[in-house]
Amino acid sequence: MLHIDNLSRPGLKPASFTLKGGECIALGGPSGAGKSLLLRAIADLDPNDGRVEIDGTSRRSIPAPQWRRMVCYLSAESGWWRDRVGDHFTETDAALALLPDLGLAPDTLDWQVSRLSTGERQRLALARVLLLKPRFLLLDEPTANLDPESTERVEGLIKDRLKDGVGILLTTHLAAQARRLATRQLMVEGGSLSEVAL
Repeated sequence: MLHIDNLSRPGLKPASFTLKGGECIALGGPSGAGKSLLLRAIADLDPNDGRVEIDGTSRRSIPAPQWRRMVCYLSAESGWWRDRVGDHFTETDAALALLPDLGLAPDTLDWQVSRLSTGERQRLALARVLLLKPRFLLLDEPTANLDPESTERVEGLIKDRLKDGVGILLTTHLAAQARRLATRQLMVEGGSLSEVAL
């Protein structure tokens, strides 16, 4: 279980909730409300205050790189640091096995990053995160730039990870998507977090 207690940072008022393994919580709210700030704070990517634990073990007692493999954050705009797509994957065979599930051709790993569309980048960034096999996923609008078919594929992978016991916190502006994937919904407005009905 991921336990967040009075987590705060500039732009985000103290927030407390728990996320269980195999549970998906949808995170909604207007643009600029603080949804991404919350995800980044949980991942410990920005200075923050409060307590974050996994099964009673404090985040402070876990080295940051290890924490970020256990609690993976996928931003709405992924980072790419090499020219070739495949150079961003350490396990080529595992990546190749995942590509069809995302509607991507096997030779995608040989492409130049500059050739990728926004949606292809988004799906490949998701593949990178999934291959880390995290216990918890923090997904920031993972289907925002995708067509309906690609959205369905990504939602299918999310459902598979939930069945495997991964806990997922997902930001979305789509009420229907929240209902398809989540069992609970949190809203961020003006930096304040509250639970609402789906």
